[in-house]
Amino acid sequence: MDVVALRRELHAHPELAFEEHRTTALIVGQLRAIGLDPAVLPIGTGVVCDIGVDVAADGPTIALRADIDALPLTDQKSVPYRSTVDGMCHGCGHDAHTAILLAAARELAAAPPTAGCVRLLFQPAEETVPGGAPRVIASGVLEGVDRIFALHCDPRLETGTVGVRVGPITAACDHIEVTLHGSGGHTARPHLTQDVVYAAGRLITDLPGVLSRRVDPRSALSLVWGSVQAGRAANAIPMSGRLRGTLRVFDRDAWDAAGPLVEALVDELLTPLQVGAETNYTRGVPPVVNDAEAAELQRVAVVDALGPAALVDTEQSMGGEDFAWYLDTIPGALARLGVRAPGGRAFDLHQGTFDLDEAALGVGVRYTVALAHAALAATSQAQRPARSMT
Repeated sequence: MDVVALRRELHAHPELAFEEHRTTALIVGQLRAIGLDPAVLPIGTGVVCDIGVDVAADGPTIALRADIDALPLTDQKSVPYRSTVDGMCHGCGHDAHTAILLAAARELAAAPPTAGCVRLLFQPAEETVPGGAPRVIASGVLEGVDRIFALHCDPRLETGTVGVRVGPITAACDHIEVTLHGSGGHTARPHLTQDVVYAAGRLITDLPGVLSRRVDPRSALSLVWGSVQAGRAANAIPMSGRLRGTLRVFDRDAWDAAGPLVEALVDELLTPLQVGAETNYTRGVPPVVNDAEAAELQRVAVVDALGPAALVDTEQSMGGEDFAWYLDTIPGALARLGVRAPGGRAFDLHQGTFDLDEAALGVGVRYTVALAHAALAATSQAQRPARSMT
C-alpha cells in the first residue's frame, strides 16, 4: 500500500491504548514485506524494527518514533475512510504518523543507511496518562540509541511546511480531581450547611488565581477545569461534588512542585468553609524540551528534502505529549508537520471532525527519510554500547 492507502486503512480501523493489536499486525506485515525483521514490543502492542543492523556495533543509532493509538471519539466525518468502529477515531493524526514512518521505512530499506542504524519505534498508548512511552523505554529499546525524533500533525500549519523549535515545544500535563463532601441541606438555610457548591465555585475561580501568585509566571503554568459535578435539585445543597481539570506547565521545576502545592492550596481555600476534600493529583507527562543539536538536524532535513520555504518556526503548545519521556533519557526533538490545505479549513485535534490534507503525507515521508540520513551523518562515531532489542 502507498502512504495514502496506509493512512486510510489505519483511519478506518482505530484502536485504543494498549489494544492496538490489528494495527500492530498491519505494521509487522508491512515491515516484513520489505524484508525487515520487526519485533512486537513485550507489552503486547507496538513494534520495534532496525534498518541497517549490519553496520559495526560502534556505529551511531538514531530512533524514529510514531504513535499508533486512537481516541475514544465518534468519527463525525463523511468520507470513504471513516472509522468503522463506534466511539473510536484517529482524531489526533496518529494514523498519519504511522503511515509516514512505514512509508519512510520502505525507502530506507531499499537503500539501507551505511553510516549507522535507524530504529523504528511504533509506540502504543500515547493518549493515556502517563503515556505508553515509559513502558516502551522500560523494554530496553533505547539502549545504544544516540538521538530520537518524532513528527506530529499540526493543522495550524499549511501542507508543505514543517515546524521546528528549540527548547520547550509542549507542556507538562497533569490531571486533577477534587472530591468535595459536606453535610448538605436546604438552600433556604445555607448557614446550617457545609456548602459544596459554593466550595466548588471557590476552587474553580480562586485556585488558578492563587497558583498564579505562587509560581513564577515565566513557567507558563495553566490550570483549567473541564468537568464540574454537584447536585441535581435547584433547592437542595448536595452532600458531594467533584471537579476535574488539567494543569499544564512548561518549566520542569514548576512541574515537579505543582502536585504538592495544589493539594496544599485546596486545603487552605476550603478550611474557612469547613468542607472536606480529597485531592487526587495524577502526574502525567513532562514537557517536551527539544535538544538544540537535534532541532538543527531537523532544520537541515527540512531544507534538504523540501527546500528553505518549507522550514517554519512553530509555537509552544500547552498540549501534552509522552514523547517527553524519551527526551528524559536521550537527546532528541519533536517537529510539527503542516496538514492544512492552503486556504483550507483547519480541523482541530482531538475532535471527531479532525481530518488532514493527504498531500502532507508525502511531505512527511520525504522529511523523515532526509532526517534519518542527516542525523546519522552528524552523529558522533565514538564507541557506544552494543544495541539491544530486549
